[in-house]
Amino acid sequence: MAAASGVLPQVPEPRPAVFRTFSKPRPAHARRQAAATKRKCQASSEAPPAKRRSKASFLPAKKTAAKETRRTLKGKAQRTFSPKKPSAGARDGDQEQKPGAKTSSLFKNNPEIPELPRPVVEQVQEKVFTSDAFQALDLHPHLISTINTVLKMSSMTSVQKQSIPVLLEGRDALVRSQTGSGKTLAYCIPMVQSLQAMQSKIQRGDGPYALILVPTRELALQSFDTVQKLLKPFTWIVPGVLMGGEKRKSEKARLRKGINILISTPGRLVDHIKSTKNIHFRQIRWLILDEADRILDLGFEKDLTVILNAVNAECQERQNVLLSATLTEGVARLADISLHDPVSISVLDESHDLSSPESEASLEASPPQATDELDSFAIPAGLEQHVVVVPSKLRLVCLAAFILQKCKFERDQKVIVFFSSCELVEFHYILFLQTLLSDSGALAPERLPATSMPLKFLRLHSALEQEERTAVFQDFTHSKTGILFCT
Repeated sequence: MAAASGVLPQVPEPRPAVFRTFSKPRPAHARRQAAATKRKCQASSEAPPAKRRSKASFLPAKKTAAKETRRTLKGKAQRTFSPKKPSAGARDGDQEQKPGAKTSSLFKNNPEIPELPRPVVEQVQEKVFTSDAFQALDLHPHLISTINTVLKMSSMTSVQKQSIPVLLEGRDALVRSQTGSGKTLAYCIPMVQSLQAMQSKIQRGDGPYALILVPTRELALQSFDTVQKLLKPFTWIVPGVLMGGEKRKSEKARLRKGINILISTPGRLVDHIKSTKNIHFRQIRWLILDEADRILDLGFEKDLTVILNAVNAECQERQNVLLSATLTEGVARLADISLHDPVSISVLDESHDLSSPESEASLEASPPQATDELDSFAIPAGLEQHVVVVPSKLRLVCLAAFILQKCKFERDQKVIVFFSSCELVEFHYILFLQTLLSDSGALAPERLPATSMPLKFLRLHSALEQEERTAVFQDFTHSKTGILFCT
């Protein structure tokens, strides 16, 4: 019936056959061979398409063009900025100047140096040496022999001539004299004379019989060296020094063994008063304040108060000596506190009559007036002073020229250059080492005179280690030549 009606039945389309093949993976050597074959085919195949070829060929052309552009610009720059040939006038000017010589701006356009207003001041000079010998004093023969042979001194200075007789009488004294006039021996000689003449012989374990306070470590070493030389005939009297920078442990050990003449800086002595049990002042016979104005300038006023209180608590009867280069209000105030009915000794000039003891005690320990400020300074008779006023930028050049003139072309010259800070000392020391001592900064050998001397630079300031400070101090003291930069 279905065929009769003319409608054919719908037969579903056959699905496509799906054949799945399962192949084993090729071994490694087969894969390597296939990759090699592929590379060979690519190498032997035709060139890349035209589009790619044109792009690849454009890149090197661009780089080449850039290089050519840079060369062109460089050539233009050289042509544009090349120095012009000098004109005839310029040639004439250049002929006057030496070839290769350049004038530093250091010596151009210097400001005019103004005339400084200088008031007329009558210069007070201090006669240093006298014709009087130490034999005229009532001293131990061995002490006089030591002064003559070891210290190599035969005549007294002015301050020694005035001070020693007064101190041998047992009086307190305020001595005003310039640094370098012999004040150390002025108090050391009578001190040693009185200590060696004591009826009960001094024992080391008795402790200090004399206390000497000084402002700096270098002055402590210098005073200690002087006292050691004076004590050569009197070996039972033991000197000692205490100062900052040394080991406290070794100083405490020396104090335990005993020191009869104690030389110290104020700060270190206060440290031992507070921390060392073995220190005492029961036997003190002498209290000496050397360079009292410098002690106060360095800010040791509070330390001095502690020391004076400690000494006064254990010993009342003693001889006090205060020495200073200037008589300021601070020094006068310190004299009022520490001295009892003192004799004031001052060396002014040659015109003063120094023949009698009455004329020696010419000053009173009173604060100076404002008008006496200039009169409080005196200079030794043999000292010459010169002042050079230069522009600021020429100070260094002038200093270098002065050092070269004095120390390189003159024999046996020692120069001390004072600076205001440790940094300035280091700067000038390193600079002059690198310039005046180096091969580049030194003069050519053929330009040096036959008598030129080698330069020797040293430095000394508070930032150095104590061992180095002591070594520099001793080196400069015993050398015949040298330049010492210091604060």
